[in-house]
Amino acid sequence: MDMDAFSAVNSDSWSRLHFLAHKRRLSGADADELLRLYQATSAHLSLLRSTGPESGLSASLSATLAQARTRFTGARSNFLEDLAKFFVVALPAALFRIRWLTLACGIVFCVIGCAYAWWIGTSPEALRAVASEAEVRRYVEEDFIDYYSENPAASFAGAVWTNNAWISAQAVALGITGFWVPMILLANAQGVGVAAGIFAAVGKADVFFSYILPHGLMELTAVFVACAAGLRIFWAMVSPGARTRSRAVAAEGRSMITVALGLVLVLFVSGLVEGFVTPSTLPVWAKVSIGAGVLAAFLAYVLVCGGRAYRAGARGDLDAQDAGYGEIAA
Repeated sequence: MDMDAFSAVNSDSWSRLHFLAHKRRLSGADADELLRLYQATSAHLSLLRSTGPESGLSASLSATLAQARTRFTGARSNFLEDLAKFFVVALPAALFRIRWLTLACGIVFCVIGCAYAWWIGTSPEALRAVASEAEVRRYVEEDFIDYYSENPAASFAGAVWTNNAWISAQAVALGITGFWVPMILLANAQGVGVAAGIFAAVGKADVFFSYILPHGLMELTAVFVACAAGLRIFWAMVSPGARTRSRAVAAEGRSMITVALGLVLVLFVSGLVEGFVTPSTLPVWAKVSIGAGVLAAFLAYVLVCGGRAYRAGARGDLDAQDAGYGEIAA
């Protein structure tokens, strides 16, 4: 099919559809014309997609059709229904999809972190290369502990939340590059491992874990989830399967952005724990139990709610109609 000739013949009707779809008020005649043009343009879009790969023209027509559809169908649900669907179906399904990749990221992180901790904790030469004896003493006895209590709990929790949410957003958005996620995992594993090794070298590993575990269980899991989401988008570009590469990346991007939005709330909870529980005077067992309880609730949400939604066909993506496709992407 000659695409230039096809566009030339139908461009006027497409332009008219775009105009009517964005017109503030429609008369009865306008509404009838909008419906006729919508039906015709839908057929044109199907023809374009059947004869060639996704293109700028088909994407433009899809957007116009989506706008036109809202004019004669209106909103299909209210805000509360959409919010409930997001938390009960879309978000847990998207998290469930990447559960094994999340576990893989966690294992890689733990292996690297443990390797650094063992190296620093058992090698006096490595410890001296990291810090002097005076610096080690100040870090263990003052800097590390003071970090959690030198600022008001509310402001500290807010700062931690925004910082971790930003790191997670970067992991998802820049995961398509292929190198950003490994870099984040390596940098964070190295930081945690070196800190653990310093405390282990002076015989205070228990102090380190008493401050890390209450919030770190959930916080690090959220980082693993974000890294898994970024890698999922990267893999969609590398191996799109039966879909076109652009369509595969778009589908995974929409689904993984759902994950990124959910992690904002998850990290808010871990920020509260870090700001109010970690530096508190509660017994260590109580603080660790709170952190473990938060993680257990998250895992139950993913595995129970997410598994149910996933088996029902949810993937965390938009509905096919909202995405502009005739069927839901696999």
